[in-house]
Amino acid sequence: MTIRFGYGTNGFANHRLTDALAVIADLGYEGVALTLDHDHLDPFAPELARRTDDVASTLDRLGLSVVIETGARYLLDPWHKHAPTLLHDDPAKRLEFLRRAVRVGADLGAEAVSFWSGVAPPGVTDPWDRLLRGCAEVVDVAARAGVTLGFEPEPGMLVDDIAAWRRLHADLGSPPGFGITLDIGHCRCLEPLPVPDCVHAVADHLVNVQIDDMRRGVHEHLEFGTGEVDFPPVLRALHESGYRGLVAVELPRHSHAAPTVAAHSIEYLRQAAAGLTTPTSVVPAPSNMGAS
Repeated sequence: MTIRFGYGTNGFANHRLTDALAVIADLGYEGVALTLDHDHLDPFAPELARRTDDVASTLDRLGLSVVIETGARYLLDPWHKHAPTLLHDDPAKRLEFLRRAVRVGADLGAEAVSFWSGVAPPGVTDPWDRLLRGCAEVVDVAARAGVTLGFEPEPGMLVDDIAAWRRLHADLGSPPGFGITLDIGHCRCLEPLPVPDCVHAVADHLVNVQIDDMRRGVHEHLEFGTGEVDFPPVLRALHESGYRGLVAVELPRHSHAAPTVAAHSIEYLRQAAAGLTTPTSVVPAPSNMGAS
């Protein structure tokens, strides 16, 4: 089987990071989507390099691959969720966060560092120009570090779908290290194409996959089998497209029952992928998209 399942640490918010990683590995996941946050490798706390080395050692000992996620809710502003974004009047703290995320990603050997646009604040008349300026800076930092970026379309944000990602990619000059993070649930929520077709549509640029269930028109991450996504065709599309990165469960509001939800999730996904029988051992490790 070529699908490599991971689990997002934003679904283990009540666990110490070392405990969360151990549970994820013990359940049989092959990787982790690590959201940098105040309680999980805080990028603004002292001794970041030493703490990153400790996490690298833990990941190596547990045999876990990693992608870096940057969707922490109140890390940058204790009053305003996700603020500031690249669209705010002063995006400096967001840019510094993303620079640090790239540095952590490089030190951990992450397969990708994922980020998104944010929602345009009221009164902003040039959100696209602001986004381009911010992304161009992050692309430059990542290219110098040899890190692949995965930009995620997020419902409700300025870049909310695949078409908007394509516009952003083109306006940035199609940089080789600027890929797409695809959330499977988001595809069901708002994309015009069937979910497997979304996978095939972005296959050439796909560097990171988040997986969860969802219903049409409702941006709510659901446990598998409680929404409207038919997962076997989705996993087959990933297999057929040649994607070799992590497919990480994205259930950020399920930390209250994290071990149970994570256990149910991997069993569900294993059953959904039962027809994909190519041994993982013959699959080469994923490589960066020419970001160096």
